[in-house]
Amino acid sequence: MSMRSSDLARRRPWAVLAVVAVVVLAGAGLALRLAPSASTASLVGSSGAATEVAHEKFGDDAVYVLVRGDLARIVLTEDLNRLVGIEGCLSGNVPRGVRAPGACGELGRLKPVQVVYGPGTFINSAVEQITAQLQAQTKSRAAQADRAALAARKLALSQGRSRTQAKKLGDGAAKLVYAQFAQDLIALNTKYGLNLTGAPRLNDPDFVYQLVFDPARGARVPKARFAYLFPSAGSALISVRLKPGLSDAQRARAIELIRDVVRMPQWKLSGGASYVVTGVPVLADDLVGRLAGSTLRLLLVAVIVMAVVLVLVFRARLRLLPLAVALGACAVVFGGLSLLGLPLTLASIAVLPVLLGLVVDYAIQYQSRGSLPAIATAALSTAAGFLVLLLSPVPMVRGFGALLIVGVGVGLVLAVAVVTAVLSVRRRASQGTLSRSLRGASEILDGVRLPLPPVRSLTARVIRRPGRVVAAAFVLALGGWALDTQVHVVSDLPSLVPQDLASVRDLGALQHDTGVAGEVDVLVQAPDLTEPKVVAWMRDYQNRLLRRHGYSAAQGCGRAALCPALSLPDLFRSPGSSATRAQVRALLDAVPAYFSRAAITPDRRTAVLAFGIRLESLDKQHDVIQDMRASLHPPAGVTARLAGLPVLAADANHALADPLRRLATTLAGLLAVLLALLAVYRSWERAWVPLVPIAFATGWSALLLWVLGVSLNPLSAALGALVIAISTEFSVLLCARYRAERAAFDPAEALARTYHSTGAAVLASGVTAIAGFAVLVASDIAMLRDFGLVTVVDLSVSLLGVLAVLPAVLVLAERRAVRLPRRGRRRASVAA
Repeated sequence: MSMRSSDLARRRPWAVLAVVAVVVLAGAGLALRLAPSASTASLVGSSGAATEVAHEKFGDDAVYVLVRGDLARIVLTEDLNRLVGIEGCLSGNVPRGVRAPGACGELGRLKPVQVVYGPGTFINSAVEQITAQLQAQTKSRAAQADRAALAARKLALSQGRSRTQAKKLGDGAAKLVYAQFAQDLIALNTKYGLNLTGAPRLNDPDFVYQLVFDPARGARVPKARFAYLFPSAGSALISVRLKPGLSDAQRARAIELIRDVVRMPQWKLSGGASYVVTGVPVLADDLVGRLAGSTLRLLLVAVIVMAVVLVLVFRARLRLLPLAVALGACAVVFGGLSLLGLPLTLASIAVLPVLLGLVVDYAIQYQSRGSLPAIATAALSTAAGFLVLLLSPVPMVRGFGALLIVGVGVGLVLAVAVVTAVLSVRRRASQGTLSRSLRGASEILDGVRLPLPPVRSLTARVIRRPGRVVAAAFVLALGGWALDTQVHVVSDLPSLVPQDLASVRDLGALQHDTGVAGEVDVLVQAPDLTEPKVVAWMRDYQNRLLRRHGYSAAQGCGRAALCPALSLPDLFRSPGSSATRAQVRALLDAVPAYFSRAAITPDRRTAVLAFGIRLESLDKQHDVIQDMRASLHPPAGVTARLAGLPVLAADANHALADPLRRLATTLAGLLAVLLALLAVYRSWERAWVPLVPIAFATGWSALLLWVLGVSLNPLSAALGALVIAISTEFSVLLCARYRAERAAFDPAEALARTYHSTGAAVLASGVTAIAGFAVLVASDIAMLRDFGLVTVVDLSVSLLGVLAVLPAVLVLAERRAVRLPRRGRRRASVAA
């Protein structure tokens, strides 16, 4: 395709330039419409269908409203009514006395919330449920007592007893029924941990105290099994699960409305208590706002820096043409991204400097009278190296790789078309202003002013001792490969975003107050979850895991790795409550709607067992999650899978931190480049020679990162693929130029001429690209900043390493090629 673009640009240069200008302007216009996105799924990946099903059935990752203040004061005073009101408002049910329109009214109209559960709803529902049960049991027992008394009187009269005796026996039978009712009341008290003698009331502090607090652990310490509602004596927690499938704009508006709700004067708490809206969705939403400004700022600074470097490097006219071509390629690629309806993510932003650097290099090489087949081969090999990014467990990295592959193709075609058209216009114009302005297009090579070391003396030394150079390079690379296992990987979202975001501090407050990092869900699916054996398995699985990981009702969460959260087994704490399917169904029918929507679907086929996982390192969280998986042995016909953001984060971190996986990715990248070169050259030797310094560069980069103490993140963990792709371009271009020079000169002269021409151009474009990447180091987003630092290291090591080691590999390969025919002739003579 690049060949056809070149031919067309020579024949009709103005038409080609006009078409390119229209396409670039259209792409730029579309790119300006890109909406930033920082979805958690793109950052930490997906654990198959489990999390998607859990979100679809029970709502997206929770937005939390942390209520900070004295818990006893909050739930034992009028503040409890305010909690009931604010939870109703958040769920879209506009409470009485609240005027619409307003935040409550808009939430009611838009209905972005799937379920809300919090302390107010819990206590209010407990009052209603207990009252309903008491009323039903009282009515039933009264009727039963009347029937028992009547039957006893009739029996006594039939036996010839007096009316007085019959009445006495009837009263006795009624008392027995009421005695049984007293036993049932004791059982009800035991179920809720209460000491009721009558119907409870929401404004009854004694009832609320008995329901919420555990005097055995402290007068103001809440019951451990309600930790998901009352994390500590100084906080309460409202969970707001948004509907799945909301667009970024809809989710952002919903979060904004939640913030508006907590600021409403109707819900202001007494005693200095306050609300904090937090959670990972809130953090991701705040990050979107920062992304928009960061992207434009970084792009402008990168363009200015690269332009300055090009001006310093080239002493010729049209020295900024390569940068203009690169910007055009970025406009087309990102315009296509917008046309497909895809968002602007952290990965998309990270593509910008990589793509700018690659396309600048293509344009410089082509303007420097480089061989188009060689440049096309380098681009193909680079794209092949990026292919391995599609194997990443993190969607963001896969998107990064796919966008780079597309960008390489677009950039190559655009560079060839534009540069060819400009040169053709210059050749056709013999006089005038246009001729003078375009004259520098063919003088780029002569304009290179980067100082290279004394090439001939260096190449002479390499030719004398190429084996030592390769051996030293191999030892350094081997050390890097070994130390790569010690490089730390950071993939938890709060550590990768600007630390000055208020939502980062709020999320830290949530984790500090609750002691947990998030919620791990066990998604349970079966044709009928009301089967007693299924309920028994869920209850036993939950209790066994909680005990194993340090939780007990007496000690509470404390230092436990897992804590109880809102789960279906909470309804069936005793085996007697789920002995039959009828009992299970009856109890589920009596469950408040807020609970059922959060724990089980109406068709009784899907439920969640929720656990709060302790705030600790992702490695330790992964160990806990693996233990949860290993303990999953559901009954026949039942499936159980882990879901939730902590599961995604821990799994992604484990995959990224696995050195064997990174090694396998590197080997896959090298294999992809090798196959691409074999397909082009049809020669084993021509394919493996440029690959040797590329392989070494992966080790050198890892070694330098370890020395600098740089941590990796989901983007920079693609270190091997990035080094391979960058090094491939340098190595392939230098090899192609050397072979062309070698046809007319000896090895020393061929190397010297290669490095004075293509080597200088490679060094110039490499320095320009490094300057562009270095801009990312100034980003306030940790993921981009670390990625920029890693890429600067990678590019510098790749550039200098390939320039230093490739001559030795070329010489050794040539000597090997000379020895092989000699050995063949010796064997033939011996055989003769």
